[in-house]
Amino acid sequence: MNRLVALFEKHPDICTDTRQIRPGCLFFALKGEHFDGNMFASQALENGAAYAVVDQYHGTDPRCILVPDVLQALQQLAAVHRSRFAGPVLALTGSNGKTTTKELIHAVLSVRYNVTATQGNLNNHIGVPLSLLKMGPATEAGLFEMGASHPGEIAFLTDMVKPNAGLITNISGAHLEGFGNLDGVKQCKGALYDYLHAHEGTIFHNADDPELTEMLEQRTIRDHLIPYGISKQPVQTSLEDGVLVITVSGYPQIRTHLAGLYNTPNVLAALAVARYYGIENTKAAEAVAGYIPSNNRSQWINTGRNALIADAYNANPVSMSLALKNLDSIREGKKCAILADMLELGAYAHQFHLGIVKQVEQMGLEQVFWVGPLFSKAVQELGAAGMCFSKVEDLILHLATRPLEGATVLVKGSNGMGLSKFIASGVC
Repeated sequence: MNRLVALFEKHPDICTDTRQIRPGCLFFALKGEHFDGNMFASQALENGAAYAVVDQYHGTDPRCILVPDVLQALQQLAAVHRSRFAGPVLALTGSNGKTTTKELIHAVLSVRYNVTATQGNLNNHIGVPLSLLKMGPATEAGLFEMGASHPGEIAFLTDMVKPNAGLITNISGAHLEGFGNLDGVKQCKGALYDYLHAHEGTIFHNADDPELTEMLEQRTIRDHLIPYGISKQPVQTSLEDGVLVITVSGYPQIRTHLAGLYNTPNVLAALAVARYYGIENTKAAEAVAGYIPSNNRSQWINTGRNALIADAYNANPVSMSLALKNLDSIREGKKCAILADMLELGAYAHQFHLGIVKQVEQMGLEQVFWVGPLFSKAVQELGAAGMCFSKVEDLILHLATRPLEGATVLVKGSNGMGLSKFIASGVC
């Protein structure tokens, strides 16, 4: 590890994909289900990498650094690198809203600090160490998102990130296939609270969330808590032209670019973090108002033909239900929904899809389009309204010849269902 640390100090640019090799980088030959980075080590060196870190190598090139396990070496290097950083480091996890909350916090912290933050949703056992290793000499604060789909993952990532502050956005039935039940989700995510409590770190707490409050009470955590929420401060919210407008006591009115009232706690979390780190209220409000979502997360998109509420990066029963409630709250005009299967729900999948179909049935939408076998089965069982498609490509072909016009359209589903293709197709 000492040699690897020394090499990283000279070559602090990490690559894991030979298609993105940059001159002088360190190439880590990671393995996946369908690839083995060891097979591309020579190519990485030919393309300009300074060294290649491998765990299988039979050649003689001294630029290939042989380690027992490449992924473990990457994680250990990240942990060492993190331990050398003395500035504020904030970590967050949760079932819904992680990336949006992280981006809002990034916006407000950037008012005062040069922030190194998780890019996109690189929040797993590979993405987190890669994000940590991007902290450079100019970094003044770190902000890292942590995701999990199996027990123990948040504890592992938290120990690597070593945050001195953090928050859990919420707890719900996401990734139940890996966790088994909601208690499994709580135990996994709660590892962030455990770490911060043990190390006297600061916990930002959504006081409106009974699950999070209960988790703190069970741990008898009372110190270093920063509560936020509607129960803690006067807050007024509304939707104007489809986006959230929020007025918080002590702040100027904030017109966000976020679709949906359900983004209110995400905004309040960012303001709480800003206040704790000494960022003036007006500047924090301006930073939140200036954040423009991307990657089909809470986006309001006017296509010229329709208004899309593009929230198709991911979905679970809670986020799907909230998105539907938000659509239902829009009182004017024609409303439609394009809903794709919610994945990784294990034995609860059919039950949850039935619940969403029942919720939609009560809404009186103009048109509903269901994508995927799970929703199709639930729709058929309930005799519900709407058209079912096995895959998103079939929906695109259908709407290309029978376009929607003049509607507000919610587009929501798990990322694996490919609704991003639908949004990019321009048929709506």
